[in-house]
Parts: sequence; structure tokens; C-alpha cells
Amino acid sequence: MKILLTSDPEIPVPPELYGGVQRLVDSLLLGLKSRGHTVGLVAHPDSTSPADRFFPWRGIDSQNIIDTLGNISVLRRAIQDFHPDIVHSFSRLLYLFPFLTSSLPKVMSYGRSPSSRTVYWGSKLGQKSLVFAACSNHIRSQGEVNGGNWQTVYNWIDVNKYTFQPTISADAPLVFLSRVDKIKGAHTAIEIAKRTGKKLLIAGNHDVTGKEALYWQSEIVPHLDKDGIEYIGAVDDQQKNDLLGKALAMVVPIEWDEPFGMVFAESLACGTPVISCPRGALPEIVRHGVDGFLIRSIEEGCLAVNRINEIQRSNCRQRSEECFSAEVTIRQYENLYLKMIK
Repeated sequence: MKILLTSDPEIPVPPELYGGVQRLVDSLLLGLKSRGHTVGLVAHPDSTSPADRFFPWRGIDSQNIIDTLGNISVLRRAIQDFHPDIVHSFSRLLYLFPFLTSSLPKVMSYGRSPSSRTVYWGSKLGQKSLVFAACSNHIRSQGEVNGGNWQTVYNWIDVNKYTFQPTISADAPLVFLSRVDKIKGAHTAIEIAKRTGKKLLIAGNHDVTGKEALYWQSEIVPHLDKDGIEYIGAVDDQQKNDLLGKALAMVVPIEWDEPFGMVFAESLACGTPVISCPRGALPEIVRHGVDGFLIRSIEEGCLAVNRINEIQRSNCRQRSEECFSAEVTIRQYENLYLKMIK
């Protein structure tokens, strides 16, 4: 097959630092090429992913109307030059507007809540030539009410980059690994750690301006370097692997409906149980009492920490391999492509 992938224009593929979608696109491109497919890429001009054909976006602001019109033109030229069997968009559905009514098979992936208007008109114009792919059943349920053909394909990780740690030290810490925003629940993780007498390592970026900076200063900073609460800053992939692998559990008690959450799959790949909340896609990722615990209060969080040794770390690793590995999910996309072009 000849497959044309598109990524949001703001960040290169693969990203130098943060860029979850761009990492997925790079991984998908490499996986499809390893299966013998010819893969084109439309992405930020600085992208270095080894596509067979590369088409740089003209504009790098997906919210700017001038950039959007320019990028519609770029994608039109890419389709005309590359002649793909299928187009898979991780960018804006609007870029595909000139081709929505054509018979060219198209997949539109959503890693966040979809716009009801976009889905409605996309499904009306695209009909059977367009499939919406959701990163979780949670996102799929939001999209389906507005019409269209939907399929769930979970976000994925390269499990081989994460070292399974079957055992940990007796004094292993809890870890909070995420952006330190209120909706991620770092303040709750701190309270759980303090009540259970566990050390807590907090890793991730935080804002320096606005209301999230106030949250950082008022609800996080006063607890640091006391009672075993430590902030270690942002971490790279190797540091993340080491941090998660040596943790008793990853505690990220979210206060919003998480569309997916790559870090939860990464934690499981290290064999580290997850303690979070039953919101968004978390019940699809973490099986309560098997891969970790889904809590509704600080008290339940404390109970989960005290019961964490009931979780077999091998179950966590197996969960990541069977449900969230690149091999499994890229094969799902490949099967979807084949079904659509027949």
C-alpha cells in the first residue's frame, strides 16, 4: 500500500522534546515501512522521520486561517503527486476538505474530544470513504453521537523502550509523572504520600505564569523537600524509564476526563502499578485491582497504596504488551487500511 500520513504542523516528526502525537506518527511510519508499505508524510518542515516522500506544511499554525488555506493546498499537491491508496490524518480534518466527497479512503484520528460540527459535516461529506479513529472508547463515545463510522485504536508505546522491573526495593517511592497542573492531581498525590508515610517523587513541567503557576506556588512548592516530597523536574525517556521502573506505584489522581494518557501505558510497561481515578479513558487502561487501583478519594488512595503489593507487576507488563504496544495497534491500523481500500 501507499499510505500518506499527516501530522499537526506545529511540531516536527519526531519531536525534539514534547509532542505525543508526533511520536505516534513517527512510530506508525516506521512500523508501516517495516511491513513493506510505501509511506508519505505531510508535517512540519523540520521533520526528519524517514518517509519515502516528504511534503512540508506551508504554515505552522493550525489555528491561523492563512496557514490553513496554505496547508489545504499543500495536502492537495501531496495527494496529487504521491497518489496514495489511503490518507491517514493526525492533523485537521479541514485540510482534507477538497477530498472529503471523493472515493479516496481517509482515516481521521482523534486523540482528544472531537468537535461536534467537524464530525457532523465530515461524516456527511465523507460518507463511507471516511473512518474516524478514536484513541479510546471514551473519545469514540463522544464522537459517535454526531454520526460517522468510528473505530477505537488505542494510542501506543514502544514497549521495548521500557524495562520491566519485576521487583523493587523495600523503600521504593511513589512517583507522580505528568505535567504539574491541577487537573493532574499532584496535590492529591502529595496528600496520599504524606498520610501513608511514603516518599513521593514529582516529575514533569509546570507553568511559570497564569493560574497554573499560582497552583504550583500555593499547593505544591510549600510541600517540597519535606516529608519525603521531592520535585525532580522534567525527565527524558531514559530518566522516565528509570524513574517508573523503581517506583512502588505511579500516582496521578486526575481531576478531568483523560482522553488516553500515554504515561499510564508507560508505567504499566515498566511493571509499575497505576493509582488514578475512574475518569475518561482510565478504566480502559487500568483494570482495578489487577494493574492498579482507580480511586475516588484521598482515603481510597491511601488504601490503594497500602494494598499495592497485591498487584503483580507481571500483569502490568502483560497489559501494556497486549493492548498498548506499537506492534498490536499498528497492525490494527494496517488491517483497517486494507479493509477500506478493497
